[in-house]
Amino acid sequence: QDWEQRQEEDTLLIERILLLVRNVLHVPPDPTEEQGVDGDASVHDRVLWALHISGMDDLLKFLASAQAEQQWALHVLEIISLMFRDQSPEELAALGQGQAAAEHGEDTRELETLRQRELAERRARALQRPSRHSRFGGSYVLQGLKAIGDRDVVFHKGLHNVSA
Repeated sequence: QDWEQRQEEDTLLIERILLLVRNVLHVPPDPTEEQGVDGDASVHDRVLWALHISGMDDLLKFLASAQAEQQWALHVLEIISLMFRDQSPEELAALGQGQAAAEHGEDTRELETLRQRELAERRARALQRPSRHSRFGGSYVLQGLKAIGDRDVVFHKGLHNVSA
């Protein structure tokens, strides 16, 4: 419902649900009770997964981004901060980049070897060329063809191919 159509009871219900979610996420972890196998999901992670399966995370995203629902912003902010309570920024930044980082590193190495090969080829081509540039472009007299007056035609052409 839009906020104009909501009754006072609906507003109280939304606030109570948000406070319940906040309080459930606020429970501190108890390492003595959570003795599971290494790599096993903690109780906090299982609660987060249940919130995801139920669609509550999408609802929280909607409440956080909707202009008309600004009254719930602090509750949603508190819930989100509790969701990321046990995570470090480094872990969150690296999460999901394990495979991508390996592929990125492989691509970087491959590009670097191609770049080195191209530079080596460029150096080899530079060594094959003569170091001095010949400024002689060539001037030729075409015999049998008269220019203006009595003189033969003089033709100026760059010398690119000797046989031509």
